[in-house]
Amino acid sequence: MTQSYDDLYWNSDDGLRLHARDHAPAVGQTPRGTVVCIPGLTRNAADFDALAQTLTDVGWRVIAVDLRGRAGSERAHDPSSYNARTYADDMVALLRSQNIARAVFVGTSLGVLVTITLAARAPGLVAAAVLNDAGPKVPREALARIGQYAGKPVPPMDLEAAAAYMGTIGKAAFPRYTLDDWRAMAQRTFRQRSDGLMELDYDPAVIRTTRPWVLWLLRPVLWRAVRGLTARVPVLVVRGALSDILPADVARQMVATADSARLVEVPDVGHAPMLSEPEARDAILGLLERVH
Repeated sequence: MTQSYDDLYWNSDDGLRLHARDHAPAVGQTPRGTVVCIPGLTRNAADFDALAQTLTDVGWRVIAVDLRGRAGSERAHDPSSYNARTYADDMVALLRSQNIARAVFVGTSLGVLVTITLAARAPGLVAAAVLNDAGPKVPREALARIGQYAGKPVPPMDLEAAAAYMGTIGKAAFPRYTLDDWRAMAQRTFRQRSDGLMELDYDPAVIRTTRPWVLWLLRPVLWRAVRGLTARVPVLVVRGALSDILPADVARQMVATADSARLVEVPDVGHAPMLSEPEARDAILGLLERVH
C-alpha cells in the first residue's frame, strides 16, 4: 500500500523527538484547517488512517500523533512524564512547530483526557473537539478490566498469534470483527523486529505510570474542564454503544453541558470506536461544518 502521509517530527519541551503522520488535504481541495488526532493509552497514529482519508478528501489537513513512548515517538527519559498534562504540552509544542494557531482535536480514550486538559491549559488552540469514548467519570469496573491485560508482559510472536491476542482482549468491544480485522489491528499495535517476530509498539512504562485512582479523584476537575470546553467551541461526544468506559448516562451529561455539544452512538462497538464507522464519520463531518 502506498503511504498516504508524510512523517512529521517535532521536539517536546523536555527534548524528546516526537512523531506524527501528516496527511495533506487532497489535491484540488481548498484547505480548510487542521485536525489533530490523539490516540488511546497503548495506541498510535495508525488508528486514524481511515478517518484521515475521509477528512483530507474534503480539504482538512490531519496530523495523527504518536504520543511520547509510542510507535515513532521517542520514549521518555523520565517515565513520570507519561501523563495528560505533559501530553497536552506536547500538543502545544506540535502546533507551535507548525505555526498552527488553532486546530480541531480528535481524542480517543486517553486522547479525550489530553484534549480536555489542553483545552483547559491553552483554550485558544482548540477550535472544536471530538471526544471519543471517554469522559470525566470512568467506572472502576472498567478500569479493573483494562488492568487485567494492559501492561502485562507479552512475548514476541508472529502475526497470526498477534492477531489472536488482539481478538482475545478486544472481542467484547468489536464483536463483528473478522480475522482479517484482527490482523489489521495487530499490525497497527505491534511492530516487527529484525528477526521477523512482532512486539507491542509502546514503552511498557506508559502503563506502569498510569494510576486509575488519580483519575477517580480528578472527576470534579475533569467535569469543569468539559464544561469549559463545551461552553467555548463545538464538541462531539462519540460513544460505542457497548462501551463500559463511557457509560450512556455520563455521555448524556457531557452533552447536556452546552447546546452546541452533540452525541453520537456507534452500534455494535465497545471501547473505542475507530471513527471510520459511518455513524461516527458522518457526525465528525457534521461537526467540522460548524467550525469557523
